[in-house]
Amino acid sequence: MAAFPLLLLCSLLLATSTAADQCHDDDHAALVAIDTALGSPYHFASWTPDSACCDWYDVDCDAESGRVIGLRVFQDTNMSGAIPDAIANLTFLQTLTLHHLPAISGAIPDSLAALSNLSQLTISHTGVSGPVPSFLGLLTALTGLDLSYNSLTGAIPPSLADLPNLSSINLRRNHLSGAIPTLLLSKSPDQAYLWLSSNNLSGAIPAEFATVDFAHIDLSRNALTGDAACLFGAGKSSLQHVDVSRNALRFDLSGVEFPENATYIDLSHNGIRGGIPTQVANLTNLQQFNVSFNRLCGEVPAGGNMARFDRYSYLHNKCLCGAPLTACRQRPINYLH
Repeated sequence: MAAFPLLLLCSLLLATSTAADQCHDDDHAALVAIDTALGSPYHFASWTPDSACCDWYDVDCDAESGRVIGLRVFQDTNMSGAIPDAIANLTFLQTLTLHHLPAISGAIPDSLAALSNLSQLTISHTGVSGPVPSFLGLLTALTGLDLSYNSLTGAIPPSLADLPNLSSINLRRNHLSGAIPTLLLSKSPDQAYLWLSSNNLSGAIPAEFATVDFAHIDLSRNALTGDAACLFGAGKSSLQHVDVSRNALRFDLSGVEFPENATYIDLSHNGIRGGIPTQVANLTNLQQFNVSFNRLCGEVPAGGNMARFDRYSYLHNKCLCGAPLTACRQRPINYLH
């Protein structure tokens, strides 16, 4: 009779180790199909029939269920072809990373819309082209989206604004055009992070951004116009990094209140007018401040942390003066006789 509990315990331990040591048959078949679609590259040399696929390089499995929840493929200049549709058969996938694979090309396949559990999607530094697919708005578990350093074209789909858990979007270094969707990241449950730099985006910065709790926003090197004051204000306590340089923005900086925790502010190469708010001198965490190549006038604020910034932070404005630039001219005194 004593042998029965021992046998039961061994069976339980075997079942646990089996789930942890080998993946589901459907996931195994999907991974084999991915390998085949990409021409069985050397990168997947560990993907052999005599080993459990949860032990394969780039594959992560859930310890309890044994299902594949992560596929992370990094740094292979020789891997070529289109993104395989078979990835969509990894139905429990939570993280998909295809990074620094410059010979991977073609469009992002519609089949990925089936990955309803996906929370992190990274396709970056590849040769992928075509649009940012609107079906991404169906992936409601998505928290982070990185499609940077590709050759994507067209507009940013408004459907991204529908995602209730999305807090980070990185689309920099593509060829995207059109306006920024007005409600982008408006539903972010946490601090928001947005990188849209080095595209061909136009139009205004959405006024709705005033209500988004940004920690980091980079809209530099586009063709954006109008006002960027909505990004600032006393209520933006989370905001640390703002870069809107090299656009065509036109607004008065005089009344802008910079966030108290800001570490990086670059407003250079625009058409911003007015003066530099004296409050900037009180931003103790500010490490980078650049307002060069604008139409600013008046005296550069003094004291506080301003000694950190040299003349290159202020060059090529309409009539800025004061240290570290040339001294301001004193106004002539009018004597009454």
